[in-house]
Amino acid sequence: MVDDSPLLLVLELLGIFVFAISGGLVAVRKHLDIFGVVVLAGTTGLGGGFLRDVLIGATPPAALADWRYLLVPVAAGLTTFVFHPALGRMERLVNIFDAAGLGLFCVTGALKALEHGLGPVPAALMGMVTGIGGGIARDLLAGRVPVIFSSELYATPALAGASWAVFAHEQGWNLWLVAWPGVLVCFGWRVLAIVRNWRAPIASGPASV
Repeated sequence: MVDDSPLLLVLELLGIFVFAISGGLVAVRKHLDIFGVVVLAGTTGLGGGFLRDVLIGATPPAALADWRYLLVPVAAGLTTFVFHPALGRMERLVNIFDAAGLGLFCVTGALKALEHGLGPVPAALMGMVTGIGGGIARDLLAGRVPVIFSSELYATPALAGASWAVFAHEQGWNLWLVAWPGVLVCFGWRVLAIVRNWRAPIASGPASV
C-alpha cells in the first residue's frame, strides 16, 4: 500500500485489476490453461509494484503483505478466462484498460518512492518502472518483444505522469491534485499515441558490423 490513504489504495488496486486483465488476455491468446492465465494476469498486475518495493526497500512487498493485492489479479485472471470472447472483441477497450493501469501505477509508484525517502528524480523514475514493469514481465513470459521496445510511446507517458505526481507532491498540494492529473497526463498521452499511431523514433539504415 502506498500509505494510509484510501484513495491511493483504491488507485493501486484498480491499476492491478486493469493490468491483470491485459495480461490474462495475452495468456488466452497464447492458448494457456486456466493456471497460466491466472499466473500471467498476476505477473502483469503485480510485477511493477513488486519490483518497485524491492528496489526501494519496502519489504516485504505489498503484494505479499496484503491479501487484497493477491485477490485482485486472481479475480481479474478468472474473469478474463471466463469472458475472454467478449473481452477479446474489444481490443481497443483492452488497450484503454492498459493505458489506465499505466497511469494509475506510475502515480502510485512515484508517491510510494517519495514516501520511502527517494528524491524527486529517482521517485519519478521509480514511478515509470512501476508502470512498465508488469508489462515487461508479461511480454517476456509470453515470448513477445516488450511493448516499450517496439517504438510504442509507453514509458514516456508513464514518466510524464510520475513527474507530475512528484512535482505536485513537492508543492504540498492536495492528494487529489497530485494523483488524478498525473493519471490523466499519462493516460491521455498513451491513448492519443494509440489513436494517432504516434511512435518513438527508431534507427534507420543498416547497422555497422
